[in-house]
Amino acid sequence: MATSAVDTKGWDLSIVVPLHNEEENVGRLHPRIVAACDPLGVRYEAIYVDDGSTDGTWAELRKLNGGAGEIVCAQLARNSGQTPAMAAGFRLARGRIVVSMDGDLQNDPADIPRLLEKCDEGYDLVCGWRKNRQDKLISRKIPSKCANWLIRKVTGVQVHDYGCSLKAYRRPLVQRMRLYSDMHRFLPFISQMSGARVTELPVNHAPRIYGTTKYGIGRTWKVLFDLITLKMLVHYSSRSLFWFFGLAIVPLMLSAGFMITTVVGGIENAVVLFGCGIAFGTLGVFMLFLGLLSGILLGSDRREFEHLIVREHGHPAEAPA
Repeated sequence: MATSAVDTKGWDLSIVVPLHNEEENVGRLHPRIVAACDPLGVRYEAIYVDDGSTDGTWAELRKLNGGAGEIVCAQLARNSGQTPAMAAGFRLARGRIVVSMDGDLQNDPADIPRLLEKCDEGYDLVCGWRKNRQDKLISRKIPSKCANWLIRKVTGVQVHDYGCSLKAYRRPLVQRMRLYSDMHRFLPFISQMSGARVTELPVNHAPRIYGTTKYGIGRTWKVLFDLITLKMLVHYSSRSLFWFFGLAIVPLMLSAGFMITTVVGGIENAVVLFGCGIAFGTLGVFMLFLGLLSGILLGSDRREFEHLIVREHGHPAEAPA
């Protein structure tokens, strides 16, 4: 990944907050961030990424003021999802430590100092754990527990709460990541695969009071498909040809069997058997070429977010309408 063009000298902390239709929460969240970060005596910035909101979120961002930290706002041209919004915020981040959190007031900014203390112990990524989660049991908590259990089994990274957005990263870690789909929830696994030291910390969690949740039980399937994709990217990117060759063995053997039977057997249905041999042979060759193609694509590092248009402002009140 290309080096970020933003000036990072002297910045200690960046707080990245993706937002989508959170007009009732923006004005309440920023004072809490200020109250948590001002006493730290560090140079910090609060980065708000408006993910194509259709309500008054952007207008509320323009009203923000106060605190010792700098306010940075970015607006995506359309609603692209939490992961692209978070990735846009990571690109703008200048702090030595980058903290991500939700903008719905369920994450508590008062936990930020504790996350920083844990980073100072030598960890590259500190994951928040909503140990006493304040969400609906059927639609949120049970699907989340199932998804977390499955992710731990597949990845081997023993983090209790992959879905918690409240995390603290060392900036070099997030600057070199390629994020897409809903991959933000797999950051502990991606980080550990790159050699990062990962841990977790119990954090506060509050029920949503204002606005409506953007997540439901229907996202379970998307998480499952993303998990399969991640497994492919990590474990098969360097040996995809061998993996697809294993899949191609069966149709190639069937093709050879049909061909041999056609030539040696001399039976009446030779044309049908010969056609089956051609079909299975074509399938086997297709698998081999698919392995070659996947090796090229999975081995490359060219995932970008060209479909996002980001407008950055030093302070929203100074930005054009």
